[in-house]
Amino acid sequence: MRTTKEVVMNTTTNTTTKQSYYDTLRTLSQASVDQHFQAFKDIAWDDPEFHLDPNDERFILTDADEIGRHEWYKSLSTERQIQIGVYRYAQIAKVGRQFEQVLIAGVMHHLILAKDGNPEFRYAMHEVTEETHHIQMFQESVNRFVENSGVDGVAGAPGWFAWLAPLVTSAGTWFPEIFFVGILGGEEPIDHLQKSILRAGGSHPLIDRVMQIHIAEEARHIGFAHQYLEHHWQRMNPVKRRVLTYLFPVVMRLLCDVIMVPSKQAREDMGIPKDVAQEIWWKSEESEKLLRDLFSDVRLLADNLGIRKGPAKLVWRALGIDGRAARFRAQPSSAAI
Repeated sequence: MRTTKEVVMNTTTNTTTKQSYYDTLRTLSQASVDQHFQAFKDIAWDDPEFHLDPNDERFILTDADEIGRHEWYKSLSTERQIQIGVYRYAQIAKVGRQFEQVLIAGVMHHLILAKDGNPEFRYAMHEVTEETHHIQMFQESVNRFVENSGVDGVAGAPGWFAWLAPLVTSAGTWFPEIFFVGILGGEEPIDHLQKSILRAGGSHPLIDRVMQIHIAEEARHIGFAHQYLEHHWQRMNPVKRRVLTYLFPVVMRLLCDVIMVPSKQAREDMGIPKDVAQEIWWKSEESEKLLRDLFSDVRLLADNLGIRKGPAKLVWRALGIDGRAARFRAQPSSAAI
């Protein structure tokens, strides 16, 4: 039985932690007011520099993209490399648009039960507003790729993802913690990929501008998801905590594939041979390392929650996403087995 002193100390600690969390949310909200972007105001779509020429060699994929670094791609003619590069960038944008549509829907399900005075509501609405502009700029990019390249369209996420979207978004209401894990499962890999492309020198000016905006605002979104899970973890009932301990890496791995691995239709459209696709996505030493590197920040979060240990750690290993945790968020990392 706890003493009165222990109860008071625990209550004070919880109050302080809650206040700190709410202060962080208010800081994030103010940052969204002070620095935000609009899809059709902050991108000069009709600037000649942003014109999408399907013969532009800047569409050739670099080693920052897992397709671009493969010897199969490097062996292709310049013309074919450009064609695949054009499709690849459009495909990434379309999947990003679809993922963020699901994110918005899930957040709105979550907020329907928000209590008055909860600063989570305000910041989450800032995030939804920003994601709406991301969807607009992603789809406008896809439209211009299609218009200028002459293709009929671009394949997006796998069909199962679209069919399961209603169930996934409803989790925002009945199991919001797992939904926020899903947010990280999609946002961390795309953030890693876009930063790698820009660090390697970038691509076409329009693509670079879209990625710059996305990276700038996703930093807040990813930060919110980390803060949300750390704050709510101890407030979950033991059954939910146990379930999420094992589902955490599973959700991460599934959504990583949605973001990073082109659908079967997209692979066929780009002409990627099956054996090459297997090497590129997680069946070669280099690709296995990339998969681990994508989740160094997430491993830090899992360790902070105390859930990457014991039998649960075996799930991380089996899914190929275990390794060293980042020392701090957004640390450029090289995960080891």
